[in-house]
Amino acid sequence: MKRLTAITAMIPALALPLIGSALPAIAQEATDTAAAAVETVAPIVDKGDATWMMVSAILVMMMSIPGLALFYGGLVRSKNMLSVLMQVFTVFCVMALLWVCFGYSLAFTGAGSAEDVTALTPFIGGFSKAFLAGVNPGSLAETFTQNVFVPEYVFVTFQLAFACIASALIVGATVERMKFSAILIFVVIWFFLSYLPMAHMVWWWGGPSAFDAPAGFLFGHGDLDFAGGTVIHINAGIAGLVAAIMVGPRLGYGKELMAPHNLPFTFIGGCLLWIGWFGFNAGSNMEATGTAALALLNTVVATAAAALAWAFGEWLFRGHPSLLGGVSGAIAGLVGITPAAGFVGPMGAIVIGLVAGFLCMWFVVSLKSKLGIDESLDVFGIHGIGGIIGAILTGVFAAPSLGGTGVFDYATGAVAEGYSIAGQVTTQALGVIVAVVWSGVVSFVALLIVKAVVGLRVEANDERQGLDVTTHGENAYNS
Repeated sequence: MKRLTAITAMIPALALPLIGSALPAIAQEATDTAAAAVETVAPIVDKGDATWMMVSAILVMMMSIPGLALFYGGLVRSKNMLSVLMQVFTVFCVMALLWVCFGYSLAFTGAGSAEDVTALTPFIGGFSKAFLAGVNPGSLAETFTQNVFVPEYVFVTFQLAFACIASALIVGATVERMKFSAILIFVVIWFFLSYLPMAHMVWWWGGPSAFDAPAGFLFGHGDLDFAGGTVIHINAGIAGLVAAIMVGPRLGYGKELMAPHNLPFTFIGGCLLWIGWFGFNAGSNMEATGTAALALLNTVVATAAAALAWAFGEWLFRGHPSLLGGVSGAIAGLVGITPAAGFVGPMGAIVIGLVAGFLCMWFVVSLKSKLGIDESLDVFGIHGIGGIIGAILTGVFAAPSLGGTGVFDYATGAVAEGYSIAGQVTTQALGVIVAVVWSGVVSFVALLIVKAVVGLRVEANDERQGLDVTTHGENAYNS
């Protein structure tokens, strides 16, 4: 037994030189194997994520047609019902084609490294994917989780739906008096010069696998816009305000009754917008995860709070809580929670909804009439004001101390420490200012071009008869 013990004790001493000489080779082999494993890690494409984004894209399309079309259509006089439906429908079709031809490439491509950056890189993309060049059933788009992807066609379609409704929103500001051709030319110019640059500035980046790559101007500054508060609502709201001012008020505005002709249509359209907005907000997470569920819940509670805030505020100031007020408040809440949907907790979402609903009500009911601007269907009053409120309050309620998620730091793989409400609100204000100025200037110039080419307004006699007959040759109601 002692001899065996001695021999056993000698083994490590005898084997050590051999093992030592083999260690570098073993270590190198292990390193090579690990490197090969990293290089060959397959992208994760979850069918649940892809399905949720496709469903979300369909929900957002439903928001435009029929949701927005019916919401707007019920608010105008019966002689202009079909003209509004046709405007929303046609704008949707035009934007869908422009998106796949040019829009996707200009919004979501750019320099891949610091060496390739130009002066335009932070503000607009290029034409490398024009006409969807290089996009096929096998190409992928990364989500907000490293190495987790969805098919690129899914991302293209989802963003297409956003571009369509953003452009269609503007229609509501100039209904019942703007030429059909003028509307189409205006939104096309605005799409190229305002929507695409804003989408690029806010949403374009390298993704979690290349978080330190070049990014859009506002994204690089840390602007938080979960689903389009600046890109869509402030952007379109300002365009609508500028258009309403430059086109001028409807004939008889302030003197004749211009009440909505079918509030049930408006109610149905508003409810379709609310349901579709779940895809709008929760779909923007790009994954079917807890954050998507948070955005879903926030879209319920913020909207409910805003609807009640508008209705009870109207009850307080006007003596009656109207259906139109309740539905308008719901839309204001949806707009307000859009930039914050995945960043704030449910209690923060309720506060955002209450503030957005009440302040949008005050602007539409009280301030708008004093300004004397015929911003017909309150595109600015709801989308512009609501978007600004939501963007600013995102900076407040995204704070972890107030139930928010904070800001995720991809360099450390964790939520960044030391969240500053003042600092984030300042960043959010920068995003608001850029959106207001950018859209305002583009809209003004675009309308000057349209006015010079085809004119802005229909003839006075055509306006009195109604655009259904004079522009489209048909009536909404024939009995």
